[in-house]
Amino acid sequence: MPSLTLPECAHYIAPPPTQLDLDFADLAIIDLSKAHTPEGRAELAPQLRDALRTNGFAYAINHGYTQAQRDRVFDIADVPFTAVPPEEMKIYTANIEKVGYYAGYKARQYWKVDTENQVLDQIEHYGLNRIVTKRPHPQALRPFLPELDAFARHNHFNILHPILRIIARSLELPEETLVEKHNFERPGETSVRFMKYYRRTEEEEQKSKNVWLKGHTDIGSVTILWSQPVGGLQILSPDGKWRWVRHIDNALVINTGDMMDFFTGGFYKPTIHRVIQPPTDQSAYDRLGAFYFTMADDDVPLLPFAESPVLQKKVGIERRCPDEEAPLSEVWRKGRTTTYGRSDLKKGAEKNVEEEVIEGIVVKHYN
Repeated sequence: MPSLTLPECAHYIAPPPTQLDLDFADLAIIDLSKAHTPEGRAELAPQLRDALRTNGFAYAINHGYTQAQRDRVFDIADVPFTAVPPEEMKIYTANIEKVGYYAGYKARQYWKVDTENQVLDQIEHYGLNRIVTKRPHPQALRPFLPELDAFARHNHFNILHPILRIIARSLELPEETLVEKHNFERPGETSVRFMKYYRRTEEEEQKSKNVWLKGHTDIGSVTILWSQPVGGLQILSPDGKWRWVRHIDNALVINTGDMMDFFTGGFYKPTIHRVIQPPTDQSAYDRLGAFYFTMADDDVPLLPFAESPVLQKKVGIERRCPDEEAPLSEVWRKGRTTTYGRSDLKKGAEKNVEEEVIEGIVVKHYN
């Protein structure tokens, strides 16, 4: 009989939320407890649609994990950064430019934050494929693999799939249309990822104008961020202003990425967001995050759902490339992952926008 005692690890003590009166984005709150029935999904479809088509972000609550379970996730999330010796970290550091996925460690100072002023990132992260035993892990993390497996499955089946069903409903498509492209067992790089943003020097802050991660869109379909109290995440609002994302205890922050843009013909555009220096009352803290980055199965072509009545009759389809040139999910992932933060970007036509070309498609970065 398996043990009911969980392996021990240090408790991650989260700092208090900021008390500053910041310009917070007004984001919708989606109650995922309603997503378990067709009637509930029908009610949520217009709510999520409007949220994703305006701000591009939404909160999700009642997602099935208690506050204690969420806190345990953050305890485990800190293990790769605090309990693994530097020499062992090197063994599990991914050759990202060669393999085209974030698995194992991404070291600090890997991405270019400000090319002109030669500022590199101070973000370390550790990624696990959703099938957590697919690749080996540092010794300190191995006792937690059963919990990480449960966490990955909860994100996939109890959060991602209901959201995909709601999105399909909003397009007047069969509910399983997107679910069928996001399987758990098939080849792909949907992943659990823990990220730690370390404090920077005053010189780095001045050179990069306090930007820790420049404005960008995510590679995949849907990003699930487990809300944490240290501020820094901002979204580019429809009026062109950067606004802060407020922390809500045990809530999720949901946004769409490039692949959802491909699938929906521009109906759900990838959300532009960035990370800046935390508020002044949190400047003494590093910033720990837990994510579930979802991508379509590797062999899925990124084609729009032309059969959607919403796209056909109401809004039309914006194609980023001709259908016959649509990349596979794996090709798009590798193209974006290998170049992100590494390539020399070109100045775009829009103000404060830089560009690169991936698979013949323009990708924008926002300063």
